[in-house]
Amino acid sequence: MCTILVGTSGYGYVEWVGPVYPEGTRPDEFLSRYASLFPTVELNFSYYRMPTAGQLAKMREQAGPALVFSVKANEALTHKIEAATWKDAARNFMGALEPLRKAERLGAVLLQFPFSFHYEAERRRYLDGVLAELAGLPLAVEFRNHEWYNNRVVDAFRSRGVALASMDLPELKGLPPVMDVVTAPLAYVRFHGRNGETWWGSDSAARYDYLYSDLELEAWADRVKGIAARADRILVYFNNHRRGQAVANARTFTTILRRSGLIA
Repeated sequence: MCTILVGTSGYGYVEWVGPVYPEGTRPDEFLSRYASLFPTVELNFSYYRMPTAGQLAKMREQAGPALVFSVKANEALTHKIEAATWKDAARNFMGALEPLRKAERLGAVLLQFPFSFHYEAERRRYLDGVLAELAGLPLAVEFRNHEWYNNRVVDAFRSRGVALASMDLPELKGLPPVMDVVTAPLAYVRFHGRNGETWWGSDSAARYDYLYSDLELEAWADRVKGIAARADRILVYFNNHRRGQAVANARTFTTILRRSGLIA
């Protein structure tokens, strides 16, 4: 039976004190509080600054014995790629993950590529190279550009055992199509909200300021059921983090999946 874990993208939001964490909760208590709510978390800070093994070892201890971590790849591997240095960045990143790998607490590594990462020969060669450099890790890739959704990419991911992320996001020209293609034993789902009017703006907070309705989430239960028939594990993360909306939706979605018999 497929294992399905639901959580949120990030946990260390001060604005969650009150809506999510009890009043008076200190930042150094956020992770342990979070671990009492969900079985998995997607770390975002690793995109903005390269993590260290010491940091992730400390987080592993703070979270207690069970929380599963997915880690977003650093921007040096997805957004600010330098030909002369990206391999060093990949090795540093892999080294930082060791405390999670050794403890079997690493759910996935997410490579999130921006809309500007086009389906071009140079980019395809880079993607092939970075996937090879990170081989051995549980990898998931999210493309924000629709050009990557073709049979050649799907076949290549299947041959490498790399997950092609499924997403919920606005239906806008140029963004990925609504599709769930299972290319590895691991499947990866991200909920970004459906704010089409603010998606292309510079204010990322407004982009993800969205609260899913119960009906919108219930429609996803069938999609997850279809994915579960072809995967061993599904990691689901809500990225609509403003005002604790991700937490509310993750809780609701967990209830829906439980009612559907997809999780215990």
